[in-house]
Amino acid sequence: MAGSVIAGTWEHTFPVHTLINTEDCPPCGLADLCVMTRLLGYVDISDPRFVAAVLAITFNPLFWNVVARWEQKTRKLSRAFRSPYLACYSLGCAILLLNFLRSHCFTQAMLSQPKMESLDNPVAYCVGLALLGVGTVFVLSSFFALGFTGTFLGDYFGILKEARVTTFPFNLLDNPMYWGSTANYLGWAIMHASPAGLLLTMVVALIYVVAVLYEEPFTAEIYRQKASQSHKRS
Repeated sequence: MAGSVIAGTWEHTFPVHTLINTEDCPPCGLADLCVMTRLLGYVDISDPRFVAAVLAITFNPLFWNVVARWEQKTRKLSRAFRSPYLACYSLGCAILLLNFLRSHCFTQAMLSQPKMESLDNPVAYCVGLALLGVGTVFVLSSFFALGFTGTFLGDYFGILKEARVTTFPFNLLDNPMYWGSTANYLGWAIMHASPAGLLLTMVVALIYVVAVLYEEPFTAEIYRQKASQSHKRS
């Protein structure tokens, strides 16, 4: 399921090869490999700012998943803050700060590397701007639908919703905040005609796929336990 969402975000919503010159590439699926090869030709992956961006992208989901699972098992954050809500708010603020740092590293990595001429045009800029707009809508609407605690892992703190959220944008796709964030990075990279940004967006998408595969079964188990306890009480 997560893989199909990525395919929708990356290929169907925005087929990158339509903006990158692939006239010399072989037909069929090899064109995507050719696109990747062309992107790598522009990017110095050993550049410290590029490495910092990859580390920031990778670290963020690792951090919040490790902390949230530790809290779910021990309740030590809730006890330290004397409230699961205060503990959740604190973790949420830490995640927001880490996300700002990730975006800063992403931007610095883009600006430190060359642009791609075939993306440096008004059409590509408008496509990137549209993706940025769509991504922002998904991120903000997800936040308003879930609330602060729902967005920032409140279920790991015992702050559970009564039912699964099915309003927009969750009626369109699962994990819309993740894929909205991916669309934001993709749009930002295209607006800057940045091959480095496109590669980093692929890293973002891959990390989110792994995060979803890791998070969803655990979250489903939390709500299964809640349903089982409610059934016993009734």
